[in-house]
Amino acid sequence: MTHAKTETVWPSDVHTLSIDIGGSGIKASIVNAQGVMTTDRVRVDTPYPCPPDLLVSKVTTLVAGLLDVHRVSVGFPGLVRHGHVIEVPSLSRREYGGERDRDLADAWHGFDLAHALAQSFQLPTKVVNDADMQGCAVVLGQGLEFVITLGTGVGTALFHDGTLLPHLELSHGPFMDGLSFDIALGNAHRKEIGKEEWAQRVRHAVQAFDDMLFFDRLFVGGGNAKRLTSADIGPKGEIVPNTSGILGGVRVWDLDA
Repeated sequence: MTHAKTETVWPSDVHTLSIDIGGSGIKASIVNAQGVMTTDRVRVDTPYPCPPDLLVSKVTTLVAGLLDVHRVSVGFPGLVRHGHVIEVPSLSRREYGGERDRDLADAWHGFDLAHALAQSFQLPTKVVNDADMQGCAVVLGQGLEFVITLGTGVGTALFHDGTLLPHLELSHGPFMDGLSFDIALGNAHRKEIGKEEWAQRVRHAVQAFDDMLFFDRLFVGGGNAKRLTSADIGPKGEIVPNTSGILGGVRVWDLDA
């Protein structure tokens, strides 16, 4: 996890502006130290095409009235290291669900998003993968806990005894018929194949991940989690609300390794 500037001691009433950037929408709210949203959530559609400068501008405009806080947490739908974007599949497309655009992918690769947002907000700002941030809100801190987010694509996060492990893009691995988990379970394919076949894919994916990871607990979130039942995610699984992507913005500072 990374941030552009930090403080080592926060007040007991610390307030965090938590931002959840998704492939279809950008959401934000202020969250108190107890992980409770203290303002109504604001939202705007994610623009396409969405180069880095446009995203920073869009986010800055969205949260202009929410900056009376101590710090900012940002969940981002891609691989981020030291505040720099390595890869972001959804925002590397000129249209939602479209093909990868090389120019957009190149523009995002290496972009220092943490610094750009910290400069815009003039606040300590942390940028992490969105599944990592969602997981911070829901894990129990016991054993190996695996988080999957199902939305435009598929996000994953791993925690061991409450420690957030280095982010791995596990969903980019091969799954079926030449498709990655990210594509086969993504929103575009869900619409194409229908709910029942998509849910069956989710069941197979859960088993495949368990065969690789031997996780103790599974948490399934994201906008499409509501389309599943407990039977789809197995006895070790739990469906968590999509608001976890916002609420995790508080705990992500505590779990920073």
